[in-house]
Amino acid sequence: MKDQKVYLILEDSQVFEGKRFGSDIESTGEIVFTTGMGGYIETLTDPSYYGQICIQTFPLIGNYGIIEEDFESPRCNMKGYVVREKCDFPSNFRCQYDLDTFLKKQGIPGVYDVDTRRLTTIIREYGVMNAMISNNPPTKEMLEIIKNYRIINSVASVSSRRIEESYIPMPKYNVLLIDYGSKKNIIKELNKRYCNVTSLPHDAMIEEILDYKADGVMLSNGPGDPKDNIKAIETIRNIVGKIPVFGICLGHQLLALAMGYDTVKLKYGHRGANQPVIDTTNGSVYITTQNHGYAVVANKKDMSFVNANDFTCEGMDYPDKIAFSSQFHPEACSGPKDASFLFDKFIKMMEDFRNAKR
Repeated sequence: MKDQKVYLILEDSQVFEGKRFGSDIESTGEIVFTTGMGGYIETLTDPSYYGQICIQTFPLIGNYGIIEEDFESPRCNMKGYVVREKCDFPSNFRCQYDLDTFLKKQGIPGVYDVDTRRLTTIIREYGVMNAMISNNPPTKEMLEIIKNYRIINSVASVSSRRIEESYIPMPKYNVLLIDYGSKKNIIKELNKRYCNVTSLPHDAMIEEILDYKADGVMLSNGPGDPKDNIKAIETIRNIVGKIPVFGICLGHQLLALAMGYDTVKLKYGHRGANQPVIDTTNGSVYITTQNHGYAVVANKKDMSFVNANDFTCEGMDYPDKIAFSSQFHPEACSGPKDASFLFDKFIKMMEDFRNAKR
């Protein structure tokens, strides 16, 4: 299959010829791009890419190989992976195998030797669209399949189906993580701050959450349209104000919907490890890691953070409901640690709530 020709077919009928690596299957998904210069392992294993074909804008991918310890989740949920150039001979003392082997193991088709700069320009100009990776040139039937593709059941497909625990010696706090497609580093950041973490499936019931008598609830990241998660929104609506809540990415959007705000789909989203956000309270700028295609609609006065590029909502505070959220990823790895202080804010919120009950 070396240097086998492959076609990347866009919904608007544009076709890019490249070479295939990874799995030898035909695949259809929503095509997006990410601007991260590193962290491709975390990108590949981020559940928020469920149902999507991801383009890496950085021209060389795979140079430090695949390191399973850096996985954000056990598997890759993408529908395809597109790079300008792949590295066949990675060099890193932690490397376990190469990118091609990873994609084959995961059953994900890859495309290389395509003009990723032009692809990115198209998406920036016309917005995200569907695409297909195929061994064959496009036909009318294939274009119809691409046009009709929809991402469905995204959260249910990536959320854990069982309760999972991450306990540490001598914990100070007990946190419930509602798993909508959680990244491993959220748990790591909480563990570092002396939190035992119990992960519950996305469809955990209100009574189940409150019966744990935890110190706080973390609403995780995840894929898809936040408005699809009607039950989750209702559950959040019934727990806010009763326990401290911190939402990240999809968790931020679900919390906003539960509080009466709206969400919209962005033209091409924010994906990468170099997204600047502005703290609306003091004007400070933080460089953040992001991966989302939807944004909360709110007045600037209600936002705790705004995106410095397009001024969309990047964070919300709900002091009357002992809750707050960030659209970006303060747990980011690989990526900047500028915003990790939000976990400290969550710890203080739980401590203050605990003391107020005494």
